[in-house]
Amino acid sequence: MKLVERLLPSDGRTRLWVLLDPDSIPPAKVSDTAKSAEAGGADAILVGGSFLIHDRFDDLIQALKDATSLPVIIFPGSSRQISGFADGILFTSLLSGRNPQYLIGEQIQAAPIIKRLGLEVISTAYLLIESGTTTSAQFVSDTHPIPRDKPMLVAAHAQAAELFGMEAVYLEAGSGAAMPVPPEIVKVVADNTSLPVIVGGGINTVESASQAARAGARAVVIGTAVEREGSGIIKLMASAIKGLPR
Repeated sequence: MKLVERLLPSDGRTRLWVLLDPDSIPPAKVSDTAKSAEAGGADAILVGGSFLIHDRFDDLIQALKDATSLPVIIFPGSSRQISGFADGILFTSLLSGRNPQYLIGEQIQAAPIIKRLGLEVISTAYLLIESGTTTSAQFVSDTHPIPRDKPMLVAAHAQAAELFGMEAVYLEAGSGAAMPVPPEIVKVVADNTSLPVIVGGGINTVESASQAARAGARAVVIGTAVEREGSGIIKLMASAIKGLPR
């Protein structure tokens, strides 16, 4: 079974993924964070960030694998964020932007490494959505997000990804975004493509997570909310989104 089918099955249930930023999580807290995510009902752990300062990516992945049975998936901000110890990687292309470095440049640098390591991939269209503030992803990638009041424009990008043969679409408001991706955008993408939809950025309340799930998200991603609220928010969100009709 392909990685995308294992992580994003079409069984009507929304998954909760916890995103860890390699530069934000202290090494001493890696094990406890992973165990808390699993105990709280998370379905996978994503690892990655827009910027990488510390050179301990392999160590972080290994520590997570030692601490939890959850899938550990790389969500790379660049070709530097690759490890053979992970269970897989979102092979993303920033289709919402027009910067060739993040459309194809980083991918060309990463591809030989991923092939050599034998990492399983989910080919993913990465779409930045306007969120009310300039996020790290927007600044580092030097691209403009898609306006949040243009859902059909977002859907057109997702449809292009589908025709390219990509396997998933990630709707991203950005880490610490002032506003999450509108549920109207999630719904129009889910309704107009066959791709599983992943939604992240600015999801810091149970209601925002539930809205994304009800709109059709196959996975909801939280990160900053866990950093700010603690691991208890994982259990609350997991309980809220699982079993919701989509």
